[in-house]
Amino acid sequence: MKRTTLTENLTQLTRARFVNAYLVREDDGLTLIDTTLGGAADALIEAAGGAIRRIALTHGHGDHAGSVDALKQRLGDSVEVLIPEADARILAGEQPKVRGSWRELETVPDVRLGAGDRVGSLEVVATPGHSPGHVAFLDTRDRSLIAGDTFTSYGRLSVSNHFYWRFPLATTATWDRPRTLESARALRALDPALLAVGHGPAVSGPAAAMDRAIEAAS
Repeated sequence: MKRTTLTENLTQLTRARFVNAYLVREDDGLTLIDTTLGGAADALIEAAGGAIRRIALTHGHGDHAGSVDALKQRLGDSVEVLIPEADARILAGEQPKVRGSWRELETVPDVRLGAGDRVGSLEVVATPGHSPGHVAFLDTRDRSLIAGDTFTSYGRLSVSNHFYWRFPLATTATWDRPRTLESARALRALDPALLAVGHGPAVSGPAAAMDRAIEAAS
C-alpha cells in the first residue's frame, strides 16, 4: 500500500498500483474514503494507525467496496459505514445490478448518503453516472475534492464516459455515460483546489485539466 500525503488533512493510499483509497483527518480520527479491492483491510488499518472512525464510499463497485466487510469485522461497532443511497440499494439486493463490478456486502450501512449530507468536514456531492448513486466528497476546509471514478488521471485527466487507452476500465464499468459527463461539469463548477480520483494521481489546481477533459468528452 503506497501512501502519498496530499494535504495536511488528506492522504492517498494506492493499492496494486491502480486503485486509490483516501484518509481524511478529522478532530475525532480518520474517515476512510473507499476501501479498494478485497484483501486490503489489514493494510488499510495499518496505514491509518488504527484511527478509522468512518468508512464512506464514493460508489459500490468492487474495487472501491471490496474490503468493507473485512474492515467492519475487524473494527466492529467503533466504525460507521456510509454508502450512497442508490448504490446501497443495489448492494442490498433491493434493485437489480447494473453495469459495473458489483459484489454482495454483508455490512449494512449505518447511513445511506444523499446530496448535501455531511461526513465530518466533507460535503457529499451527487455525481451519478459511473454508478447510479455515485458521489464525490468536497472538503469544506480547503476545497480538496475526492471525485471517485467520474474522472481518471493516468496519462492525463479524463472523464470516464469515453474510452481513453491509458485506463479504459473505468469506462467499461460506467453505467450512464451522458450523466457521467453532466457530473464532471458539476464537479468543475465547484472549482476545487485539488482533485483526487479513484484511479491515478491527484491533480493540484485542476481547473484547466478539468476543462480539457470535459471538452474531450463532450
